[in-house]
Amino acid sequence: MSRRWILSPDRREAGFSLAESLRVHPVVGHLLANRGVEKPEDARRFLQRQLSSLHDPESLPGAVDAAERLHEAVAANKNILIYGDYDVDGMCGTAVLLRCLKLAGVQPRFYVPDRLEEGYGVNLDSLQRLREEGIDLVITVDCGITSVEEARRARELGLEFIVTDHHEFQESLPEADAVVHPRLPGSEYPFGELCGAGVAFKLAWQFARRYTGQQRVGEIFQRFLLEALGLVALATIADVVPLRDENRVIVHHGLQSIQRSPTLGIQRLMRICGLTEKSQLGVGDVAFTLAPRLNACGRLGQARLGIELLTTGDPSRANELAAYLETANKDRQTLERRVFTEAKKLHEEMVGEEGDLAAIVLASEEWHPGVVGIVASRMVERFHRPCILIALSEELGSGSARSIPGFDIQEALTHCQEHLLTCGGHAMAAGMRITPEKIDAFRERFTEVADRRILPEQRVPVLRIDVEVPLHTLTNDLIRSLAVMEPFGLSNPSPVMLATDLQLVGEPKCVGGGGRHLSFRVRQNGKAMKAIAFGMADRAEELASDNGKCCVVFSPIVNEFRGFKEVELQVKDFRAGSRVTD
Repeated sequence: MSRRWILSPDRREAGFSLAESLRVHPVVGHLLANRGVEKPEDARRFLQRQLSSLHDPESLPGAVDAAERLHEAVAANKNILIYGDYDVDGMCGTAVLLRCLKLAGVQPRFYVPDRLEEGYGVNLDSLQRLREEGIDLVITVDCGITSVEEARRARELGLEFIVTDHHEFQESLPEADAVVHPRLPGSEYPFGELCGAGVAFKLAWQFARRYTGQQRVGEIFQRFLLEALGLVALATIADVVPLRDENRVIVHHGLQSIQRSPTLGIQRLMRICGLTEKSQLGVGDVAFTLAPRLNACGRLGQARLGIELLTTGDPSRANELAAYLETANKDRQTLERRVFTEAKKLHEEMVGEEGDLAAIVLASEEWHPGVVGIVASRMVERFHRPCILIALSEELGSGSARSIPGFDIQEALTHCQEHLLTCGGHAMAAGMRITPEKIDAFRERFTEVADRRILPEQRVPVLRIDVEVPLHTLTNDLIRSLAVMEPFGLSNPSPVMLATDLQLVGEPKCVGGGGRHLSFRVRQNGKAMKAIAFGMADRAEELASDNGKCCVVFSPIVNEFRGFKEVELQVKDFRAGSRVTD
């Protein structure tokens, strides 16, 4: 699908002023201004990423009450259980609290609902069973904020119930013993975009203070908190929360922690993935290598093994678990490819019959519920429409929803609740459950909501460009200068640049598995550079269509081979012709 290119407004003056004040490269100043960071003091804080910029956990709503409850439970030798979630965020948050409580001399248990049998969140049957097994206190991680009925049942059972979560909440909050959430009504917490593991980390920090009786905790807990940042960074990247404010600090220091002192299981997983030899671990290494392997066990119904990998101290078991995750990820990839092919075909057939649709809602009994979320993301990427894919069983459909910018899919689902059993999530991603006979009516209603709310201009994907640059400025020195902007991710994307009036040098080559990618060289005023366009091999003829004249939108990267570093263009899009016409 063609994309609309939007070049950011010219903020060179603000950028140069920032660059001069901060003594950074002018392009860095320009990028900061593009991201709305225009005051030198704000820019300095943005670039420094200091641990002291983490917000005090005492200001996080519910953290003080929850830490007090936990401390009392530890002192009374109560049986504590951490009720997690089956994605990377839930696994990492569960592991953080497990390790924290073990330092306090407790041996807590953990529970993760079976993705295939129980679905997301706290369920009544598990609470009943856990109480019968002697559990006194349940702490949720990355779930529970919508568990109003479950909190009520916990109270009836005599279970203490603490919620830690970051998802959107409903009008009624659960009547738990404590609710820890950064965006509770009336909250003055300065940053509301922590992931679930980030919330759990803040509770662990506050508990450590309460347990030690010190605002500045002792060496053992200090070391734990610094190492735990690695798990929280992993979750922050995997859950695709905005890399602003304290999330930047968490990811910056957390990546260093993963490289410097990873948990035993992460160390073994990195070895299998070939990451142990890297001089510097990046966001991409987590997003595309570590996180998918951890997520794979959750998608296939074995999230317990992911948590065990993150917490085990047994080298032999760590090796076994890392090998299992590698196999599970390959199985996940096979399932994902099949479901994507089927979903794409179903959608294209539906469009052929009904014309362009405002949203995609598809269901099949052949789809594995563990991969419909990631396939829904790929469908959004391919068709630029909100997408809900539903894996059907005889009596129940488990759906995953993914959205496009500007369309709050969780809020849209609330307008379809008469057709749903449950729903919950965020503006860009949500989950739901539905009975099979309601799917047609739900599809009609959801498509109607999407059609009414998505403006015509939102139906065309946008590629936002930071700055136009000549090729000769793309040096190793510039790339090193841009490193101060890291970590890159949501709300702080990798710099996107435009180069115009380029001449194709030689023939483009189809490379990679199945020849899916396009490799080529371009020249501008005597400066030639290599470019790689992932997944664009089918556009080779288009690239050369205007006598090799083209414009390219890209992010600059450094390719290192045998000690030699060369700047290359990682292509986001291109157009034939020497000038951008719109």
